[in-house]
Amino acid sequence: MLVAHRRAGKTVACVNDLIKRAITENKPNARYAYLAPFYSQAKGLAWDYLKYYAAPLLKELPRESDLSVELINGARIRLYGADNPNTLRGLYFDGVIIDEYADMKPTTWAEVLRPALSDRKGWAVFIGTPKGKNDFWEIWDRAGKDPTWYRKMVKASQTVTLPDPPLSAEELADARKSMTQDQYDQEYECSFEAAITGAVYGKWMREAADAGRIGVVPVAPHVPVNTSWDLGLSDNTAIWWWQVLPGEIRLVDYYENNGEQITHYCDVVKNKPYKYGRHWVPHDAAHKLLAAGGRSIVNQMHEAGVPASVIPSTSQMNSINATRMTLERCWFDETNCAKGIECLRQYQFEFDDDKKTFKDNPRHDWTSHGADAFEIIAQVWKAPDSERPKPEPKFLHNTPSRDIFWPTSKSPIRTERV
Repeated sequence: MLVAHRRAGKTVACVNDLIKRAITENKPNARYAYLAPFYSQAKGLAWDYLKYYAAPLLKELPRESDLSVELINGARIRLYGADNPNTLRGLYFDGVIIDEYADMKPTTWAEVLRPALSDRKGWAVFIGTPKGKNDFWEIWDRAGKDPTWYRKMVKASQTVTLPDPPLSAEELADARKSMTQDQYDQEYECSFEAAITGAVYGKWMREAADAGRIGVVPVAPHVPVNTSWDLGLSDNTAIWWWQVLPGEIRLVDYYENNGEQITHYCDVVKNKPYKYGRHWVPHDAAHKLLAAGGRSIVNQMHEAGVPASVIPSTSQMNSINATRMTLERCWFDETNCAKGIECLRQYQFEFDDDKKTFKDNPRHDWTSHGADAFEIIAQVWKAPDSERPKPEPKFLHNTPSRDIFWPTSKSPIRTERV
């Protein structure tokens, strides 16, 4: 586990280590991998380095079609992206470098990469910079407690004193001028405590954690449990389970998957031991689908025994503002909702490289589905009757004039012929 500041040289070092291991471990049909959050990112970060440093050991020319090289001993090294982790299922690896794991879906390691190392007794190296206390931090924390792990943190304040530092003191001083303290601490001082730059709901999720609103959250037995969905077939589908009680909203469960039919998610909902209220889906769930014989997702859910309610369309910023206010009264079950909580923490605005600022719209990545499903809650929840102000009786404080009921001498009397 290597946590290092920006431009410390961690990618170059790990690509060289990957080549060294591949040529010296001499495993039969050896397979090694370098994984970045996106396939295009893996190509941009490591492909040139891999071709350059592996050149003296190559059996044949590098394969540009799949970003792979084969060494003279038959070992192969290939670059991958975590944006579609299912493409990694079923593969085996003797070793893997996992770069910028903080930007990857948390299940990538446990559900995909770790099993791929098992029968080969392979190794893994996590590298990157912190982005809050997410799954990357969990692995860092675990590595510090397990003697079978090795971990190292390299801060800019440490490397700047080296004879030939990767970044000079002048460069770091200049970087401070154009960055917030949180940005600098995160990128150069490897702080897991710094706020995530550009996080849409980071401040509100941090407040929830500080206030103790992320922990064990029981299900109130006499209060209906509602669900909110973000739907996708080629993309992920995410579902939140929630209750509304006086003064609070309880998030009691979360589920996410991809590539499954709508009946699968309906079965998941029906198999939960909850007494249900309403099931809320986005407005486009009412659209008829040719692939489903003209039936909408709402129709399919109804047929599967999960009647859905469709929310009206609204702007992204309206949803975000409503969600921020809603989060102030939310309590999260940290076990059942772990994946969803991480989505809300990591959900970030798109960065405009030209203007060097964050755009108004969030970027679409693995965090989007859980965040979009949660935003539906913000649009539909209602305070319980006991929490709503009761209307005052009419005329309670102001005695009406009799002129309201009877005309005065100054008021013309209208008569009608019967």
